[in-house]
Amino acid sequence: MTLDISQLEHWVFDLDNTLYPAANNLFAQVDRRMGEFIAGRFNLEKEEARALQKYFFKTHGTTLRGLMSEHDVSPDEFLDFVHDVDFSGLQPDPELARALRALPGEKFIYTNADTPYAEKVLERLGIGDVFDVIFDIRQAGFSPKPDRDSFRKMIEHTGLNAGKSVMVEDIARNLAPAREMGMKTVWVPTDQAWSREGMDSDHIDYTVEDLTGWLSALSNGPEQKK
Repeated sequence: MTLDISQLEHWVFDLDNTLYPAANNLFAQVDRRMGEFIAGRFNLEKEEARALQKYFFKTHGTTLRGLMSEHDVSPDEFLDFVHDVDFSGLQPDPELARALRALPGEKFIYTNADTPYAEKVLERLGIGDVFDVIFDIRQAGFSPKPDRDSFRKMIEHTGLNAGKSVMVEDIARNLAPAREMGMKTVWVPTDQAWSREGMDSDHIDYTVEDLTGWLSALSNGPEQKK
């Protein structure tokens, strides 16, 4: 199976653990802050808060959606708290920047985080000027990936042609709606258990361990084999 990038008009990229290595541990800080928020809100011990956080994630798609649905938590309060992290570990990635800029078509960010956080990450990586649109959790009406309503809103907002688009994501199950809507899908696996949920389904077209290398190879030739 080959990917002919000359036929692509749009590229949709997840943010955390996709455009930078999961080993960087930036999202681990966010994940820890989620647990701290829950512990403080419900007066729970660390282990209890962690269990509740993972229940929300598995049941509602994101911790925030669970908190909003079951406890009427303010999204602004939650997002401001969990995104108050140290970004200094992120360094500019000139090779990734070159690979992204060489791709034809428009590039979008599609994230379950919010835009201010996404902008900080992209700025630290040196790729803030690469992307035409950031579609975030607020614009999705707080419906997270892989909610199909979230995908429909993303497509409507960006105006992309799904049949001429590719989506890149570190969580396998988040690619299912993209494939159903006609997009090519690229999975960037990590060591996190949630990254591999849905990995055995047929909605993944390409599994890519080294995103920068893969993108660079694409831009250096008309095709890239699966």
